[in-house]
Amino acid sequence: MKRKVPKLKSDSAAEEFLRQDLSGLDFSQFKPVQFEFEKKEARVNMRLPQPLLDAVKKRAGARKIPYQRFIREALEIAVSARK
Repeated sequence: MKRKVPKLKSDSAAEEFLRQDLSGLDFSQFKPVQFEFEKKEARVNMRLPQPLLDAVKKRAGARKIPYQRFIREALEIAVSARK
């Protein structure tokens, strides 16, 4: 049975984790990303209904990520979806 990848809380913990043999780990929890690591140069300004923004912030808070990142992920999923 493969071991789960632990949540690492610091760069030093991640570096220590990577020094071991990773062949017995289950990486199925990960998903590919395309744009998250690219430099953020463009800006978007949009108006949203307050209830929609509140719902976005609530969902982002439940995942413990900033709401702007949550919106970027939603846009990435929308443009990456197969037709």
